[in-house]
Amino acid sequence: MANEDCASKLQARLSAAGLNIPVFSGSEGTVRVATHPEVNFVVSAIVGVAGLEATYEAVRAGKSVGLANKECLVAAGELITAEARRQGKPLLPIDSEHNAVHQCMRGGRLEEVTAVWLTASGGPFLNTPKSHFGRITVEQALNHPTWKMGKRITIDSATLMNKGFEVIEACRLFNLPPNQVKVVIHPQSTIHSLVEFRDGSILAQLSVTDMRLPILYALTYPERLDSELKFDFNSLKKLDFEPPDVERFPCLRLAYEAVDAGGAKTIALNAADEVAVAAFLDGVIRFDDIPRTIKKVLDETTAQRPESIGKVLQMDAEARALAAEVIGVENPPSAERSGVHSASGHSD
Repeated sequence: MANEDCASKLQARLSAAGLNIPVFSGSEGTVRVATHPEVNFVVSAIVGVAGLEATYEAVRAGKSVGLANKECLVAAGELITAEARRQGKPLLPIDSEHNAVHQCMRGGRLEEVTAVWLTASGGPFLNTPKSHFGRITVEQALNHPTWKMGKRITIDSATLMNKGFEVIEACRLFNLPPNQVKVVIHPQSTIHSLVEFRDGSILAQLSVTDMRLPILYALTYPERLDSELKFDFNSLKKLDFEPPDVERFPCLRLAYEAVDAGGAKTIALNAADEVAVAAFLDGVIRFDDIPRTIKKVLDETTAQRPESIGKVLQMDAEARALAAEVIGVENPPSAERSGVHSASGHSD
């Protein structure tokens, strides 16, 4: 259960019914579930870093893990991927873009890859002048042109921070340097990702825009099962591509800078973004204050590398406090509070 009070109430009701079922809550509960001896596959889908400890412990316990949560790899990807390599177990991406890369990677060896291309729809403000960003309302920012998603991920899509998180995730999932992970604006969202090989060949993954497909792929890997999720080529009229504008969308540039530095920088990036987005949704700051807040936090954060998940969580808390100080708010969203709501929708 999400919190101790709910767990106690459920435990009492189960006991009253004569059912000897233990109930756990919070981080302890997610760790107990994720490392249970009878579990062989764990899906990490808790928003934010609230599921970080359970994800890491699942990997350490030798479980196969499906990642529907990008914040775990943004904040602690260096630790998680190193442990997965030690265990010899796959980290299977459920994010549609990384799932697409994973599928394309099966067409060649990692050393043959020259670039990975992550596609982005561009969000609702793709053609909005930068001078208008200060007047963007919460309602406008939540009106994504393609996807229906949770509030934070929708705002992150509008700022292109979500694509920045995906760049960091791709670097860590596929062991690639930042200069080999590129972003291209593709408003149709038909191609989910592309992988370019050294001979010039490019493999692209196309499919229906339905999250059941990457979930099915991860759960059945390395096999492929029959499904009704078929792509209609007759509906494919055109494919548009353009480079992202990092002047209008500086969050993407900040993500590249953070992953290039590594360590606490990526932890601070995620923490500051979450606090800034929450403040925007509450009407405390403007839309264009989100990247300004993140930059200030990053400027005051060193690239120190955490040696444990506990240190990651400590750095996360420090970055949240710093972001709150920059904005001038009290009680920033904590890691535990950020993970109450599960992930939903596509991660554009």
